[in-house]
Amino acid sequence: MKIGAFIPARYAATRFPAKLMQPLGNKTVIRHTYDNTVATALFDEVYVVTDSEIIFNEITQHGGKAIMSKASHESGSDRIAEAVQDLDIDIVVNVQGDEPFVKRSPLEKVIAVFSDPTVQVASLMQVLTNTTLIEDPNYVKVAVDKNSNALFFSRSVIPYPRNTEASIIYYEHIGVYAFKKQALLNFTNWPMSPLESAEKIECLRYLENGVSIKMVVTDYMGVEIDTPEDLMKAAKLL
Repeated sequence: MKIGAFIPARYAATRFPAKLMQPLGNKTVIRHTYDNTVATALFDEVYVVTDSEIIFNEITQHGGKAIMSKASHESGSDRIAEAVQDLDIDIVVNVQGDEPFVKRSPLEKVIAVFSDPTVQVASLMQVLTNTTLIEDPNYVKVAVDKNSNALFFSRSVIPYPRNTEASIIYYEHIGVYAFKKQALLNFTNWPMSPLESAEKIECLRYLENGVSIKMVVTDYMGVEIDTPEDLMKAAKLL
């Protein structure tokens, strides 16, 4: 089974433009993500997939591999699907470019679920306990069934604690996905779904088309760089 890691990397991010090229210690954010993904030694191939010559050059000039995407895309999954279409890959792992503290263990866990042949798509989640973060729309929450299959993803608080005495675990969706290649290619052939359009959460397209997403609990993943404040947190963590 051939496994590849692909890191979608847009330069013009909506909330924090050029965030992937921001310095974090002695490297840019995107180079931390790429180098730490390679360092896991889990993948046959690791590529950054980008629409930006600046990001492409940042990776390739430091010895990494990058692919220029040929078209504009609504989501990172669409961008990766274009890149892998003609590659010999069985399992495609989407590592978000703004996750500079990539570690081996969470990626190993999400790859492991494909030992079950019924799994088509998998992703990561971590427990959220901070009320401010639970209520923050920048933190995507996921509700799961008893078999850890995703029921819904939302920027809103899910589940809503109408019963304040109920014991609820809140999970943050970590934007690391793994797909069987054909499942990813199918994704690109479906139009953007209504819930995906409303929430701006691409994995809702799978759920709306009847494809289950197996969720895997992981430990702390570090800081996802969505805002300048996140970059400051990451610098302290580094």
